Amino acid sequence: MVDRAPSSGCTTVLIVDDHPITRAGLAAVLQTRSQYRVCGEASTVEEAVEQFDRLRPGITLMDLKLPDGYGVQAIRRIRLIDPEAKILVLTTYEGDEDIHQSLKAGAKGYLVKGASYETIFRALHKIQQGSTFLPQPVNTILRACETGNLTARERQVLSLIVAGKSNREIGERLNIKEVSVKAHVTLILSRLQVTDRTQAVVAALKRGLEHL
Repeated sequence: MVDRAPSSGCTTVLIVDDHPITRAGLAAVLQTRSQYRVCGEASTVEEAVEQFDRLRPGITLMDLKLPDGYGVQAIRRIRLIDPEAKILVLTTYEGDEDIHQSLKAGAKGYLVKGASYETIFRALHKIQQGSTFLPQPVNTILRACETGNLTARERQVLSLIVAGKSNREIGERLNIKEVSVKAHVTLILSRLQVTDRTQAVVAALKRGLEHL
């Protein structure tokens, strides 16, 4: 249920998730606290941007897995509308690159679905107060992957490896020589601490690098 009526002292919340049951569940949980009021819902990147622009919620709860794109795209577009927008990511994605990209785009907090209701409310409170919120599991993921970070070009090459492209096809796509692609692949394998392309794909999927 969405309540669009303004209320003094309430923080309005826009829920962005492509699963109606998840949206309904979050709305029901938020309604147990008088200081929060769900002002709208969205299920796609486009709807998220449109609803934010129209409703200007106090906080946006953002999933990253949306049918028309990656939630980070919505975060970037929302922050262009309002650089002060307060966005809390609530998603199933646990890769360090998903976290990095979300925070880089402007998210103020990051939670993995399955977080307790109390954790969600703590995150909302911290973000509403102008702080950021990263629970210990998220911080642990970030610290565990601080080494082995890839350059922008290496991330491009890796994303094309995940897409099943050959070295020749990657070279054509990025307008670089095949020998340069081979050099990038060698460095990627070393940084990810894997021995072949298949293992690199698995590592990329675990870290969320395929979204780049």
